[in-house]
Amino acid sequence: MNILIYGINYAPELTGIGKYTGEMAEWMALQGHKVSVITSMPYYPEWETHKNYKGKWWHTEVINNVTVYRCPMYVPSKVTASKRIIHEFSFVLSSLVYWFKFFITQKTDIVITIAPPFHLGFISAFFAKLKKAKLITHIQDLQVDAARDLGMIKNKSFLSLMFKAEKYLLDKSSAVSTISEGMIKKVYAKKISKEKTILFPNWVDATIIYPLKKDLSLKKSFGFADQDRIILYSGNLGEKQGLEILIEAAQHFSTQKHVKFLIVGSGGGKAKLESAVEKRQLQNVYFKPLQPYLQLSSLLATADIHLVLQKKSAADLVMPSKLTSILAAGGYALVTALPGTSLYDIVAQHQMGQLVKPESSEDLVKAIDFALSNDLEPVKKNARNYAEKHLSKEYILKSFENELINR
Repeated sequence: MNILIYGINYAPELTGIGKYTGEMAEWMALQGHKVSVITSMPYYPEWETHKNYKGKWWHTEVINNVTVYRCPMYVPSKVTASKRIIHEFSFVLSSLVYWFKFFITQKTDIVITIAPPFHLGFISAFFAKLKKAKLITHIQDLQVDAARDLGMIKNKSFLSLMFKAEKYLLDKSSAVSTISEGMIKKVYAKKISKEKTILFPNWVDATIIYPLKKDLSLKKSFGFADQDRIILYSGNLGEKQGLEILIEAAQHFSTQKHVKFLIVGSGGGKAKLESAVEKRQLQNVYFKPLQPYLQLSSLLATADIHLVLQKKSAADLVMPSKLTSILAAGGYALVTALPGTSLYDIVAQHQMGQLVKPESSEDLVKAIDFALSNDLEPVKKNARNYAEKHLSKEYILKSFENELINR
């Protein structure tokens, strides 16, 4: 098949949507498909264009047999709702250069739009109709729902317009895929038929991410002592995570000198967290940058306890991709989730983590106390077993490929 993927985020971004889109594209290319990607310069989660791409305009590169068409765009250093809108639309306008090229010269069988941002689909839908190609909308995050529920957009008329635009694009799609059962249900609620939806969860390569002993971790290189108990949050430092409770928990444990909180990552909320740590004069919170993907097993082995945090209002809008890596590494995760959400149900059913009430520092402290004083090995074994059985990269991508062929 001739596959065209359209999305803002792509490899070599180490986390989030770009990581998964990059792995999907490269896997499809390995199966013999001709894969092209229209995307931006990598910038996430730092919200800064990566060093090797600074100063570049439109250019093409080939990464692991995938032809990648890069477009310049506006990347704000401080993310606000208005700046994010400009950021997204600057990419849409910039990408038109390559859409004209594809319309004139490229044969296309399938167009895959990666959302968010959902409005990328307008160009994809128009192009797919002209080329008589299948249009697949893959939803990593229900952007409009999140904007409403997190209070990022409060104008009801504007929200109504956005929901109508989203529904139009979903109706125009040959199929709509998304990453969790909870998000599938929300797609159904938008009056999209069951026959049109595809469950396409985020995966993990359990041959690259796996349990390691502490002496192969990054514990010593990060400057921690053998007796230190490490509580790790790794990934995007953004608004959906509700990381304020992490700082409150750290303050509670500040008198226990061997309990250390390690924050690895970057994002729009990092400066706020650093300011909170400084204001409270906490000596038990450490910040480190994102680590290379091939060192992820070593990073995850550093932790005694992993934190998978998100706000109540983000329930079932986002399935935390960091959890897949923690499970593959056989880690013990404290997961904030409400009863009735797919995240809560799956963690409880497979006994592969400890569930915590979202946005409650008190409950988080209790959960950490429990984890520090109990045997965690049975839960860690369950985590690894689940990853091996249900999150196989090969199985998930092969299933999705079959859906693309048979639609």
